[in-house]
Amino acid sequence: MTPPDGPPGPQLSGTAGGATADGVRAIASSTPARARAHRLWGGVGGRFGAESAPALEALNRSVGTDFRLWPFDVRLSKAWAVALWDAGVLTLADSQRLEAGLDAVARRLADGAGPEPGDEDVHTVIDRMLSEEIGALAARLHTGRSRNDQVATATRLWCADAVAALDVRVRAVQQVLLDRAAALQDAIMPAYTHLQQAQPVSVTHWLLGHFWPLERDRARLAAAGRTALAALPLGSGAIAGSAYPVSRVLLKESLGFSGLSANSVDAVGDRDFVAELLFAATLLTVHLSRLAEDLILFGSTEFGFVRFGEAFTTGSSMMPQKRNPDVLELARGTTGRALGDLTALLVTLKGLPSGYNKDLQEDKRALFDAVDALQLVLPAVAGAIEEMTFRTDRMRAALASALMATDVADYLVRKGVAFRDAHRAVGTLVRMAEDGGIELDALPFAAFAAVHPAFTPDVLDALSPEASIAHRNLAGGTGAEAVRIQIEAARSALEPPRETPRGNEWTIAAAGGAR
Repeated sequence: MTPPDGPPGPQLSGTAGGATADGVRAIASSTPARARAHRLWGGVGGRFGAESAPALEALNRSVGTDFRLWPFDVRLSKAWAVALWDAGVLTLADSQRLEAGLDAVARRLADGAGPEPGDEDVHTVIDRMLSEEIGALAARLHTGRSRNDQVATATRLWCADAVAALDVRVRAVQQVLLDRAAALQDAIMPAYTHLQQAQPVSVTHWLLGHFWPLERDRARLAAAGRTALAALPLGSGAIAGSAYPVSRVLLKESLGFSGLSANSVDAVGDRDFVAELLFAATLLTVHLSRLAEDLILFGSTEFGFVRFGEAFTTGSSMMPQKRNPDVLELARGTTGRALGDLTALLVTLKGLPSGYNKDLQEDKRALFDAVDALQLVLPAVAGAIEEMTFRTDRMRAALASALMATDVADYLVRKGVAFRDAHRAVGTLVRMAEDGGIELDALPFAAFAAVHPAFTPDVLDALSPEASIAHRNLAGGTGAEAVRIQIEAARSALEPPRETPRGNEWTIAAAGGAR
């Protein structure tokens, strides 16, 4: 079966966003009668006495986008067939024929079958193919349900599956960061605030500073996945609920949802779960962008803290010497794309009246685009970091003695001096060093003694980066023991979670006829 997080379905000529005048006419002329007959809203001969305008068909068709929902639409349709039997609407034999037919449809789709020109959406594709497999019985599957609750359910299932796939890829980036960090525990580098050298930290500490935002992203993605499966919309019908006594509890358990939607009007129009996933995805791109920015900066000639490898960089068409960190730049650029997808969805939702509106067809464009971008970016970022060389000699050489100014102030505090007075005294020393064009540790002891009587010759020991780091062993600090504990915490965070039973592990027999 095609992975739900795989590439989108084919973009057919005439789909919204890509239609031309010729393409629209081609759709009208090429739409086979059998495809038109499977329009779920009837078409000519029912409520309508004339064919749809070609321009409407071009605009209305969403199959080029939502075709990738087919595994989930098949899955929920099989559950619906069982629920119709449980409700007494279908015989057991008919329910089983529908399930077998849906399995056959799934095999055809997995083997490469796709939409025909007249197929409006993924639901129409499956309905048409099911009719080809089992004949007129296929029409009974739509009893009591609407495309409104159908697409809401399929999209929720897709989101839960996408979250699981993204989690694997985020973990891979974290694992690379952790592996590189664990190997660099003895290395020291400058840390920056306002992009100015601030204090020395271990290289491990800096790298893990990018690990934990990704861990929060994983938690947000997991929460978005739980939200997607928190309330089953199936059974809500178009807006008022199903008129047949289907067991929504049976549906909930067989599809792995944790609860039922409480209100059918809300259920068919709710896309909060999409917004939550898009927000989690957008913040993930923000954190990837900040990681990329650090590495791009530190990989520049001026810094030289890291050296990029060759498998994840590109060259210049003009300058032979260049090795460009395109992966990191593209990761940085993805944030704007994800934010645009989130904004597009929120603006769409903002103006909608209650219930289902066709504007919601646009939700999947934004959702799929953001997830697809991350599916591409995350493995490339992991690969780029894995092949980098961390130049610890350049990092160590960049440590100016002024980075230990706070440590010199702390030296006075430990001798009973108020920190504000210590701050002023050390600030004077820093200015003296700058005026003399020398490092802070090059000042004679006489200069220290002149600015405060509490200084003694051992103050020069406080100007060591190693001494600075050694004083910061509290939890979350950059001291060696604190960093060791942090590494263990990071390893624990990446341990596989214990599996817990899900609702879809229920059997039909166990569910019985509960309603």
